[in-house]
Amino acid sequence: MLTNPSQIILRNRELVDNHSVLILNYESDLLPIELLETASSVCALALDYHHYLQLENHQHQNLQLHFGHQLPHDERFDTVIIYYPKAKSLTPYLINLAGYHLKPEGQLIITGENKGGIKSITKQMPDYFSAPMKLDNARHCLLYCSELQQVAPQINIEDWTSRYQLTTPQGDITICNLVGVFSEKRLDAGTKLLLEHLPKMTGKVLDFGCGAGVISAAILKAQPTLDIDCIDINAMALEACRLTMQANDIQANIFASNGLSQTNSLYDGIISNPPFHDGLSATTQIAKTFVQDSALKLKKRGLFYIVANRHLPYADIIETHFKQVNVKAETNHYKIYSNIT
Repeated sequence: MLTNPSQIILRNRELVDNHSVLILNYESDLLPIELLETASSVCALALDYHHYLQLENHQHQNLQLHFGHQLPHDERFDTVIIYYPKAKSLTPYLINLAGYHLKPEGQLIITGENKGGIKSITKQMPDYFSAPMKLDNARHCLLYCSELQQVAPQINIEDWTSRYQLTTPQGDITICNLVGVFSEKRLDAGTKLLLEHLPKMTGKVLDFGCGAGVISAAILKAQPTLDIDCIDINAMALEACRLTMQANDIQANIFASNGLSQTNSLYDGIISNPPFHDGLSATTQIAKTFVQDSALKLKKRGLFYIVANRHLPYADIIETHFKQVNVKAETNHYKIYSNIT
């Protein structure tokens, strides 16, 4: 089943007839496979690790699949397709990436849902592209097309990075954040509560949904010998976390994982200010799977320590998998759950 943005691309597939095509920020479906019936070759870059895994087993000699914030090569394409991102601030970065990988006078196609902000694309297009033209309007989505008119700037990740200082209970740290990664440029109330009450950690620790690395950087500031795995599903978050660790001269293992599926260790501690959104929609399934998998991934006497919004149903899920619920601290908005296996 194709998403609506993918369906509008497919119904305009003649635009990529015999083209080499790059798809940026592709969604959780098989559109890259479908386009091989028209395009000469397809290269697809996922910024969401779950989307990458959806296609990973679909091998084809004319299909390249990558996960990350950039491609691992400098290949140029006849056409680049961008799925308009849910984080609007990521759009200029994707356009720059598209321009860098387009051949001269190459074609840029942008698609997205009407409610997702794609109508603002006409104001976001840089001078090295022609003014975008609306080609189609169907399935609550829009399709725009533009042409590369000048050489696009090479991607320099520092140009898309914001750096700021945070004061935490463990000490001052530098945060490096990238476009498209949530950040308030201050210590958010939930993370602050977690760090204020976090006990001394030992051994190997997992930071689930690490984002730009705020929690891990704070902990490693106070306990630099800890062995911490930082995992996330978002490529921009993982790169931001890497830059944060580098800026603070600390070490962590940073890698993509769909839930806890790609972790291969048992942990002395699992910490998190866990995400509960899948795209623009809130979901309890993330919480359920996270708690269930955490109970299996903790060593005996391992510490499960998270902060969550009060309205989320963590208590029932934790009781199911840890047999009891321990609330370490709480405010009007957050609770800290602290359980031991």
